[in-house]
Order: sequence, then C-alpha cells, then structure tokens
Amino acid sequence: MPVDVLTEIEIARPAGDVAAFAADPDNATLWYRNIKSVEWETDPPLAVGSRLSFVAQFLGRTLAYTYEVREHELGRRFVTSTAQGPFPMETTYEWEETGAGTRMTLRNSGEPSGFSKLSAPLMARAMRRANMADLRRLKEILEA
Repeated sequence: MPVDVLTEIEIARPAGDVAAFAADPDNATLWYRNIKSVEWETDPPLAVGSRLSFVAQFLGRTLAYTYEVREHELGRRFVTSTAQGPFPMETTYEWEETGAGTRMTLRNSGEPSGFSKLSAPLMARAMRRANMADLRRLKEILEA
C-alpha cells in the first residue's frame, strides 16, 4: 500500500524567503522535529544530484537514510528522493505566492515494503501529524 501524505500551510513571507530557508539542508534540524542530523555527502551548493545523509527519529525508531536532489527550481519546487534508506520515499516542497505571503506544500510519497508495508496506514497518519507540526514550526520561525 503506497503512502502519500500532502500537507500545506500559509506563511506570511515571500516565496523566495520561505523556499531559501526550507530547502536549505543546514536548516532542517531547526524546523523538522524528527530530524536529528544532516550531513552533506556531496559538496555544497545544493543542486540536482546533491546527496545528503539524514538521521531521524520516527515512530520510536532511529532511521538513517540518504536523499538525492531530483529537482531544484529556486523559489518554486524542490524534490528529493531516497537513494538509500528504510523504504523508497520522495519528498516534494512547492511554494506559491498568495496575497498574504506563501502557500507551502509538503508531500511525502513512497512504497513501503516488508513490515513497513503492513503499517502504511499508521505511518501515513503519523507522517501527516509530524508534517503539520513541522510546517507550523517553520511558520513560527519565519514569521518571528
């Protein structure tokens, strides 16, 4: 069973500001509660093909995975996918200017296998809650 979690939030800042902060891997531990560390596997700056190692705590488990940047459209769209990790996952950020600032959309989608496949509905609900909490934290940081 695939996991596909879409969350969004309105942030009272220009899209370029929101995108620059949110897509910067060095900021991930500031606004993602579950991400404990990020290390560059390739040299900065961030570009298509960049690889980053993450360690996260999710559903009581420590997860180590590597993301590779697939798309990087400054201020509009940022897509990464796991190059190595517990199950294949793609993460997409999109930013759209609104009258009040920026609508940021965060989407995680993937196809769990093994035991993770059985717990996909539980995993999707937990991801949705975590993503909303993370987006609220991002909003709080950027609107301060």
